[in-house]
Amino acid sequence: MLKSLFTSVMLIAIFIVILGLGYPLAVYIIGQIAFPHQANGSLISENGRIIGSELIGQPFSNPGYFWGRPSSTLPFPYDPLHTSGSNLGPTNPKLLREIKARIYNLRKFDPDAPAKIPSDLVMGSGSGVDPYISLAAALYQVPRVAMARDLSEQTVEKLVKEYTKSRQFGFLGEPVVNVLELNIALDKFSKP
Repeated sequence: MLKSLFTSVMLIAIFIVILGLGYPLAVYIIGQIAFPHQANGSLISENGRIIGSELIGQPFSNPGYFWGRPSSTLPFPYDPLHTSGSNLGPTNPKLLREIKARIYNLRKFDPDAPAKIPSDLVMGSGSGVDPYISLAAALYQVPRVAMARDLSEQTVEKLVKEYTKSRQFGFLGEPVVNVLELNIALDKFSKP
């Protein structure tokens, strides 16, 4: 009996060392060697200062910037510690009020924009921190951003297309634009 207990304790200790320390350490080392940028959060820095991550959206409300998808995270928008969608169903009156308010806000700042607003500008993502918008959503905002920055629409549209990521593997999903990266490029080009 004592021998069985000793064997059990030794096996538990060995598995704790292998699976609790060895495996995580191996994954960490491989990640740091093979994918250091991704393993450290895909951080974006400007002048030695970290300003965000490629993986987490940020709130923009200035008309001179592109706006991302709405965020439902609490206590503040795009909170990476509390990722979630709103969990409101399509017939929920609160969701309908939020969508109408977002449409009103877009129309207020973009009165000359096309009538059809891309859905990702008025509906949040499942995570609440999605950093990407569709190409259609970015192109919808070009007139507002161009006017606010006193640039031609062609110049801003060219920048949008330059920062558009194509479909994954050439056939999965739709082309998307990382809002933070696009806004950083805009700031290098012209301040709002």
